[in-house]
Formats: sequence, C-alpha cells, structure tokens
Amino acid sequence: MDDLLAALRAVAEPTRLRLLALCAGGELTVSDLVGLLGQSQPRVSRHLKVMCDGGLLERIPEGAWVLYRAARRGPGGDLARQVLALLPPEDPDLARDHARLLALKVARAEAAAAYFRANAGRWAELRSLYVDEAEVEAMLRAELAARPIGDLLDIGTGTGRLLEVLGPLAERAEGIDASREMLALARANLDRAGLGQCAVRQGDMYALPFADAAFDVAVLHQVLHFADAPAAAVAEAARILRPGGRLALVDFAPHHLEMLRSEHSHRRLGFSDDEVAQWCDHAGLTLVSRRRLPGASLTVVFWLAERRPVLGG
Repeated sequence: MDDLLAALRAVAEPTRLRLLALCAGGELTVSDLVGLLGQSQPRVSRHLKVMCDGGLLERIPEGAWVLYRAARRGPGGDLARQVLALLPPEDPDLARDHARLLALKVARAEAAAAYFRANAGRWAELRSLYVDEAEVEAMLRAELAARPIGDLLDIGTGTGRLLEVLGPLAERAEGIDASREMLALARANLDRAGLGQCAVRQGDMYALPFADAAFDVAVLHQVLHFADAPAAAVAEAARILRPGGRLALVDFAPHHLEMLRSEHSHRRLGFSDDEVAQWCDHAGLTLVSRRRLPGASLTVVFWLAERRPVLGG
C-alpha cells in the first residue's frame, strides 16, 4: 500500500505526467527532457527524482550520462502502464511533446546514418580498433554451429562480414541494414565470397521486413550500442524467431569511453548482464549462456538467448 501511494503521489502533477509519457517513448537524458519540455534543468531534475523515488521511472547511470525510462517492474511499473493508457493523445502538451520526441529521434537517426555513410569504406578497420574481431567471429561460429543454423538473419549487417562468417553454415542467410552505402559494400563482399545463399536488403531493425517466426537464428552484432531503444530491437528480433530459435547478442560490457559517443556516434556505453536478461525475458526469450572477451580497453560480451514456446501454440 505504501509503495502504491508513493507512486500515485509521484505521478499526480502535470509535468510529471508529461515526463512519464516521454520516458515511455525511449531512454532519455536530463538534457533531452529539458529541451523537450522547455523547462529548466533544476525543475526537470527535481520531478525526475520524485518519480524515480515513486518507482514510476528507472534511472540508468552510464558514464557521464544518466538515462531515464518508464519503469517496467513493481507497483510503480504497473501503475505507469495504467496511467499511460489513460493519457489523452489529443492533449496539446502531450501532442507537442510527442512531436518533439519524434524530431529528436529523427535527428539522432540522421546523425547515425551520416556517420555510417562517412565510415562505410573503413568499417572493418574501425571495428578492429578496440577488439580482436577474429576472436569474436571464431566464438560466434563455434557457439552457433553447435546446432544446425537453418535460416539466419543478421540485423545491422553493415559490410556483411558476419554473413561471410556464418553464411556457409546456414541453409539461408539474410542481412538487413539501414545504410545503402553499407549494403553496397556487403553485396560486393558476398559476391566476391561466392555466397549465393546469402542476401541483403535495406530495413529497419525496429520493424523487420519479415513475418513472425521466419528464422532459426538472429544476430545483433555490435549494433545495440547505436540503438535509441535497444530493448525494442531485441523484442523485434525475438518476433521473427521460431520457437527454440536463438538470438545472439554481441556488444560491449559497461565502460566509460566517452569518446565513442563523441567520435563514433555510440548511444550507449555498453550493457550489463541484468539489463540484457530483462530485455530477453520481456521479449519471450530465455538467456541461456554468456561469454566475455576482455580487450585492452573494452570487454566484448556474447549473450545467447532462446525463444520460448508460444503458449497455446
């Protein structure tokens, strides 16, 4: 009862309702929210603290940033979902906030696309700056080859390198990427490797152009740290997996290299095991294994999850 009352008191204010609606749309910093609401930083920070204390928002420290999102668990998370369902979308303040949030996401996507365009030709070189990619590729190949791969989807395929590595083990392999420049390189690389069972196409990792349960294996390799909503990308990857299908996630453990944000457009500075496990659980996946590959400055983590059977299916 005390938790519920605290959550009710925390949300019962116009600005806090707007904050809840915005944080339900993605992970946002205080600076993001100040710009979206047009209010002062101290005022926004004070409201955020009240809502975090009330369990309605989650606070995620990450390097020099702190990200906020709508709570997903506990009494506060339950109340947040119910309140969000009651908010009138035609309300002028909420509609304006939503339009500003969409514009912010478009700007971020355009910045990331510009980065990929500028670096498409030397992507393999950039990938090798911090981690031994050969070791990561060997680990992926060994782990996924323990069972027949069947139909494979590489999400955010970039230059198609993972299709070159895993494609020979698959009956069919597809790669999707938002960047036409990356896809041009990927097609050239696949043609050169003679991988006729592999194909690439343009697509959005939040809205994959495939039917439910279309693949046996999906891979998100060094993609999620660029994502504005990594949990949503994991959920969409889970959607296209068959029951028992596997999702391989490869990304960095939490770190503090801020230059990856400023120079290489990273949105997130790595992910914790608990965070990845929550994403998987909410997406109907069971996290079955984890491996860590420490490097000089960064640690790469390989998480493997399996799609749970659909109830009644």
